[in-house]
Amino acid sequence: SLRTRGRIRSDKASRIRAVLRRRTSCSMKVRRSAFIGCSAGDTFDLIERAENYPAFLPWCAGAVILERTDEIVAARLTFRHRGIEFEMTTRNPKRRPAWLAVRLEKGPFKRFEGDWRVTELAVDACKIEFELSYEFAGGLFDKVAGGVVERISDQIVDAFARRAESLR
Repeated sequence: SLRTRGRIRSDKASRIRAVLRRRTSCSMKVRRSAFIGCSAGDTFDLIERAENYPAFLPWCAGAVILERTDEIVAARLTFRHRGIEFEMTTRNPKRRPAWLAVRLEKGPFKRFEGDWRVTELAVDACKIEFELSYEFAGGLFDKVAGGVVERISDQIVDAFARRAESLR
């Protein structure tokens, strides 16, 4: 019957769309580290104070702190790079001076999770490690901004290392 054929066709179309979504959904992982000539506490504060990001991260066009306590910092960040602009809101658990998590609340990603780890090596030296895992939500943003997001995440540790050096 026509109804049965219609259902079969729509089921087949659904399966094809699902396969295409799986192929176009791109999960990325980034791991970077650097040695910093500053104390672990000062370096942690540099990472945690998102309101200062526009001063040294060229792709960060704006940052607003939504909440800050001893256990959490939440922020809304605006990114602008090569004509691409997007916002994201994160709510980030933290344990000063050793760890800060980055957890997406709102933004153009299906998943966006990161961890900053700061290890004290001496009174005036530490190691920072950044691990980020993200997946785009799908759609036009993936195709247009995918390379931009990849470049930003690849350069972020170096940007923080340069900033720490300039503040010494």
